[in-house]
Amino acid sequence: MNMTEKAALLLPEKFRQALCSCSGAPVEEIRLRLGRVPTVLRGGTEEPISEEQVRGEDLSRLLEIGTGASVHTAAQALAEGYLSYRGIRIGICGTAVIRDGRLCGFRELSSAAIRLPRAYPGICDAAAEEICREGFESTLILAPPGGGKTTALRELIRTLSERGARVGVVDERNELAAMDGSAAAFDLGAHTDVLTGTGKAQGALLLLRGMNPQIIAMDELSDPRDLDAVQQICGCGVKLLSSIHAADSDELRLRPDGQALLDGRVFRYLITIRGAGAARRYDVERLDA
Repeated sequence: MNMTEKAALLLPEKFRQALCSCSGAPVEEIRLRLGRVPTVLRGGTEEPISEEQVRGEDLSRLLEIGTGASVHTAAQALAEGYLSYRGIRIGICGTAVIRDGRLCGFRELSSAAIRLPRAYPGICDAAAEEICREGFESTLILAPPGGGKTTALRELIRTLSERGARVGVVDERNELAAMDGSAAAFDLGAHTDVLTGTGKAQGALLLLRGMNPQIIAMDELSDPRDLDAVQQICGCGVKLLSSIHAADSDELRLRPDGQALLDGRVFRYLITIRGAGAARRYDVERLDA
């Protein structure tokens, strides 16, 4: 079952058939907005797939399927504004429920964004050659939200693993390997070990202690605990491959956490993703050059 077919299972039958009949460029996202027609994002443009409007029960049903009929057990993920369903990220909007000053979920859902991950073998070959020219050094991938960071990270993990490196992956949201039961939707290479079901900071330390990795990979550094784990990893003789939200290195330096990452000399290379879709390019910057 491919990602489009998996995503279709989240939709009511009236939209499912329309999605599966889409031809042309691959679907990147599915958007459901209350009282509006459903759309798909392809090539940076949204287009409708049905003339029927999204109803409240459609969004409720999506949430029920996406959480395995247990919204309570998915409360922590919902507090981050999204769910992970068989490797697919589901973003949620609606009326936020705040308790003790913290977001603990949503009620009266108003919209959902279903993001379909895909593998694009070879997209980072030139960047991989550059960062491995003298042996792999720790590398950070930069792009804004939706800019292709996870796709690039997945491909670099596979490339480094196929070159013989032992890569430990903390797949916090199950979006890199997209494990579905015991099977992975994406090939991360022959020498890759994947840890799911834990946060990046704890998972990185578990891999460090138990799996003897040469490289630890994890997506989207954001929490201060992630940055602490990065500092610990780089002091243990293990290289790091990760990503972070930023349009480029100048924007990253405007953030206190970004400046701290660069000042800490954790990363030797930055890969900045520019453009969109097939027009994306992967610019490599060596920080100590």
